[in-house]
Amino acid sequence: MTKLNSDCLYLVFNELNDKKSLYYCLLVNKEWCNLAVSILWKKYTHYNYRKSFSNIILSCLPPSSKQLLSDNNIKLPSTILSKPLLFNYISFCQFPSPRFIDSIVDMVFKNIESTKYDKRELLEQELYKLYISECKNNEELFWKTSLPLTLFPGAPTFFQELKSLTIDTNYIDSNALYEMAKFCTDLNELSIINYPQDELGFVSLIDAQRNLKRVKLGPFYEKGTHEKLNKALARKGNTIKKLYLCSVNINSSSFYSFLTSLVNLKKLSISNPKYYESQQYHVIPEFPELQYLDVCNFTCYEFYAKLIEKTKGNILRVSFCAAKKYNMNAIKNTGMLIKAIANNCSKIQSLSVHIDKNDFIHVKSLLLNCKNLIGIELMRSRSFFYDDPGDGDELLDMFAKFSPKSLICINLSGIWKYSLYGFEQFFESFRGRNLNSFNISDFRLNYEDHIQIIEKYINEGVLKTSNCTSYRYI
Repeated sequence: MTKLNSDCLYLVFNELNDKKSLYYCLLVNKEWCNLAVSILWKKYTHYNYRKSFSNIILSCLPPSSKQLLSDNNIKLPSTILSKPLLFNYISFCQFPSPRFIDSIVDMVFKNIESTKYDKRELLEQELYKLYISECKNNEELFWKTSLPLTLFPGAPTFFQELKSLTIDTNYIDSNALYEMAKFCTDLNELSIINYPQDELGFVSLIDAQRNLKRVKLGPFYEKGTHEKLNKALARKGNTIKKLYLCSVNINSSSFYSFLTSLVNLKKLSISNPKYYESQQYHVIPEFPELQYLDVCNFTCYEFYAKLIEKTKGNILRVSFCAAKKYNMNAIKNTGMLIKAIANNCSKIQSLSVHIDKNDFIHVKSLLLNCKNLIGIELMRSRSFFYDDPGDGDELLDMFAKFSPKSLICINLSGIWKYSLYGFEQFFESFRGRNLNSFNISDFRLNYEDHIQIIEKYINEGVLKTSNCTSYRYI
């Protein structure tokens, strides 16, 4: 039998998506074992907080670290291995999350009633030193510690390999940022949690990047203009293609002025954009290359309608998720947004948006103009029209008459009234082109009769799946 070389075997093993299969590979022979061990430790170790894994990691500490801990009266578990390990397990691992490091520290001090902070920090320090010196080809780091990671042995090599960096500014100081900027220059993604008090350190780090593509800001709440950070981000306007703003509640219009420099932005994701919308309302940025727009807990549809009008027809997905308490002004402006999408997003494939009972004319235009639409979700506010159910039949009739052939996923929520005849006519219109999914919620209908219609068309192959059948068992 022809023998596969190690590279081929590694590619095959890496496609196995369950630990059980990889465990079986450990038992075949030494070569298979070596390959399977590396993949198991890379993929699964840091998602598993079992004591046995923690003991092996503590066993990987070098003698100098173990001696330092002992000299400071830090007693490691008696279950850690004293003999040399078969593998350098840490070299297989991705860098651990702060939570994983904390879990090991907690395990060591679990049965000790009172532990001084400096002892916990010393153990944490030795664990971070171990990973920084031994982790190979690591591309991600979540920095949430006050320890000077950039000064640890092997730091220059470790930070040179990083592609994604998340920093919680409550823990990191300016000296570390300046040090990092010396050899961390190939980041594709930079995330900043909590607004940095020292802007210059982050300016230095941002300026050092040669191909910064994704930026995540927040959550943070801060007063001030933050002019230096704003200008640093603007200088990367040609390379940044994805921007995530999460609860960036900075009440200063000048902070957001860097957005006008993001001429190649393809994805904009915003969560809790209260101040962003209110401060920037009179200055709508232009994103000609924008493809994805995701907004959560928004307050103003009109702002995003105007933003979409300034794009160049490349949008593929628009998704809006309202807060639990619907904003009256936002819901009233739904027609303006749907109209903007219908007129400017002919390539759109996925849409999730709220709808008012007066917006059907715009939905019709949307279905007629957007011939590549695959999935649509229309949400009607329960709080507005609970006692005024909308005409669900009219909505279904529009889908039946005007849906593009590409549309195969329809989700409807809110208070709508559907007749049995409306259901029948809707599903008959899709006979021959089929629906992958049809989901509705908060609907007013005769559950059993409507569900029977849905099940009929599932059995006939017109519809594949629907959440409606689950109502039978509620």
